[in-house]
Amino acid sequence: MLYFAYGSNMSSPRLRQRRITAKVIGVGRLDRYRLRFHKVSKDGSGKCDIEEEASPEAAVIGVVFEIASVDKQKLDKCEGLGFGYTEEEIDVRVKPFGLKRVFTYVATDTDRNLKPFDWYLGHVLYGAREHGFPPEYVACIEAAETLADANMDRRNREMSIYD
Repeated sequence: MLYFAYGSNMSSPRLRQRRITAKVIGVGRLDRYRLRFHKVSKDGSGKCDIEEEASPEAAVIGVVFEIASVDKQKLDKCEGLGFGYTEEEIDVRVKPFGLKRVFTYVATDTDRNLKPFDWYLGHVLYGAREHGFPPEYVACIEAAETLADANMDRRNREMSIYD
């Protein structure tokens, strides 16, 4: 199965932490969408989502992974499929393979006033840098406003995967 990750799951250490075995197929581009941090999360922060946009210049860059069906079930649970995200099939341009049909998760409950925790943005940035995203795209991610997580245990646990 081909999976398009555009948020924290772009980070290979994050996927390993979640016990998901994934093979990188390539960097993908989803045209006429924008990356947002407005998905309502159980922890009160914003998580990544993709949102359609009419502008032909709009695009979300992500990573296309190949995963096994057993890992798909684990990923569905981690992502809260049916409880905040729905699954959609989309067409993504993947270099050097061209257009590929993939699945991804799209938020069902959003709030434009939300901001991601700093550690969550750290996962997204790690994945973008790990997979060699264009500097201007990384800069847009870096520019997102974040919240400091008051739960230091959670923050330390989340960031410990990079030690």
